[in-house]
Amino acid sequence: MGVSAEERRRRTEAVKDAARHLGFCEVGIARAEPLHEEFGRYLAWLERGYHGAMAYLERNLDRRADVRAILPGAQSVVVVAYNYYVPAGYEAFEREPHRYGKISRYAWGEDYHEVLRPKLEALALVISRIVPGAESRIAVDTSPVLEKAWAVRAGIGWQGKHTNIISRRYGSWLFLGVVITTAELEPDTPMKDYCGSCTACLRACPTGALVEPYVLDARRCLSYWTIETKPEMPIPTEIAERMEGWIFGCDICQEVCPWNRFQKPSQDSAFAPRQGETCLELDTLLAMTPEEFRQRFRRSPLKRPKYAGLRRNAHAWKRVVSQAVAHDDDEPERSAP
Repeated sequence: MGVSAEERRRRTEAVKDAARHLGFCEVGIARAEPLHEEFGRYLAWLERGYHGAMAYLERNLDRRADVRAILPGAQSVVVVAYNYYVPAGYEAFEREPHRYGKISRYAWGEDYHEVLRPKLEALALVISRIVPGAESRIAVDTSPVLEKAWAVRAGIGWQGKHTNIISRRYGSWLFLGVVITTAELEPDTPMKDYCGSCTACLRACPTGALVEPYVLDARRCLSYWTIETKPEMPIPTEIAERMEGWIFGCDICQEVCPWNRFQKPSQDSAFAPRQGETCLELDTLLAMTPEEFRQRFRRSPLKRPKYAGLRRNAHAWKRVVSQAVAHDDDEPERSAP
């Protein structure tokens, strides 16, 4: 027998208050049920090969379709968002693009998994106290959970045409976390789409990775090539030529999004640039030993492509810059009219 509506509302508000106290800027709840429509779109995306070499995305499809395959008896999905926006730029790169490579904003500071995981564990513990006997499972980008689909269902935001979740209050510079729980909570209303007729992200993508609104072909995406591919996979020339200085990730589609014009700065210093850096000096990176790499980036997302992968990215951008300089040197001088 289910709990009363009044008790469900009380539990829900207590869970949301706890999430906000833990620093999450948005929190919403969805009913744990199959993602029929969203999972259908996900399968179509896989069938078109848009996931590239990320074969792990083809696994555990039953769990992606229904979180109750992860936690039998689950009744609710609590979705939280964590703001990581830091108001800084790429001054070093802008001054000397031949010397530096840009880092995606989410990787300026500490590894977000390490920051969010204990907070999600704490939230799951709170839920077990509010609802004695409740079981929970957490997910922070490392489990077969369609976090973006759940974020929409939970009213956190909508999935923009650049495929990132957009909050009306915080824009898209957000990390998502999920707590799947057997606790019966009050679900929120799914968020409607506020992209309208805007196509700024599609027009700005240098490689055409956004093949249509809401659809990303990872095989054309700079983030995919500089983060997700194995180090031995060379970056294709047609992609490298459009790197625009990005050696880890790419934020262009978010930078041009109108919803990010009034983003609020994160209150968490964990995401401030490490050693004040938003770029990496190419020669310094390429001169690092494997041990120096491990020590410097052990708490950073920059360790994901591994030593060889980040060096591959730096070499690719260096070649592009060198070729551009050589081309400029080969241009014949024109006399003034």
